[in-house]
Amino acid sequence: MAALFRGSRNLLKRWNKHVDLALVSSRSMASKTQVGFVGLGNMGNPMAKNLLKHGYPVIATDVFPESCKELQELGAQILDSPAEVADKADRIITMLPSSPNVIDVYTGPNGILKKVKKGSLLIDSSTIDPSVSKEMAAAAEKMGAVFMDAPVSGGVGAASSAKLTFMVGGAEEEFNAAKELLSCMGANVVYCGQVGTGQSAKICNNMLLAIGMIGTAETMNLGIRLGLDPKLLAKILNMSSGRCWSSDTYNPVPGVMEGVPSGNNYQGGFGTTLMAKDLGLAQNTATNTKTPIPLGALAHQIYRMMCARGYAGKDFSSVFQFLREDEGQSPTN
Repeated sequence: MAALFRGSRNLLKRWNKHVDLALVSSRSMASKTQVGFVGLGNMGNPMAKNLLKHGYPVIATDVFPESCKELQELGAQILDSPAEVADKADRIITMLPSSPNVIDVYTGPNGILKKVKKGSLLIDSSTIDPSVSKEMAAAAEKMGAVFMDAPVSGGVGAASSAKLTFMVGGAEEEFNAAKELLSCMGANVVYCGQVGTGQSAKICNNMLLAIGMIGTAETMNLGIRLGLDPKLLAKILNMSSGRCWSSDTYNPVPGVMEGVPSGNNYQGGFGTTLMAKDLGLAQNTATNTKTPIPLGALAHQIYRMMCARGYAGKDFSSVFQFLREDEGQSPTN
């Protein structure tokens, strides 16, 4: 009798395990529903590709139709407007250049909120003013949708290799749902707090990045003028206390590193215009909170000068070239 009971109990355990696995499989398959993506620029394009690689059907749109061709060839469905994307998908990621772009994509005549479904999850990975994120969240809430800000750090290389860092702001109970998608595109997904805190973290990061890049460019330029080989100087910096991301991962001097914009005439990467925009956001928030940022303000001025001097379309590491040309030297002398 005891043996029969044990046999029945083992059979029941196996059956329960089978049912549990079936439910997990069912939920996993259900989670691979369509994901909308708006904004297929230097960052958005590789991010959307990584969603496709993870088995998510992608429905996308971009203001520039030519930006959609490559993704369409990989199997994404391309639509004409953000509103059409919202009509087809209840999880949407946006990656846009600035606050006005975000406002238009969400609340404009053909915006997401015109056709958003109740219960939709809207994740904005643009870098914008935290106050705009809060405005979009309030507008989405009125339509029964959830908006979260999730700006990124890491650049185009990290976007391509799915190693971005996402800084997420929004309702904590929605974080896991957002993380499911963001983990397909990044190595780090960090919850920062309520809506707008992700943007705050990103603005702080980019202000430090700009200051560090200018410092690295100045240091490398001084060393070169003192007769040091730039590769040797970079090697010394990167094994010493001056080491930073701008020196060891994204060096601004042509010929020092491969696979970075400085090795490709500062093409690709993170544009000078975007850095100037982000520093403007830092300046505005610092003014609003009465926070002194003397180096951040100076970095903002330098990048604005660069935009006015023909560097707007180049990567922000071209500050090295700007400093060299400002001295009447060619970038490679």
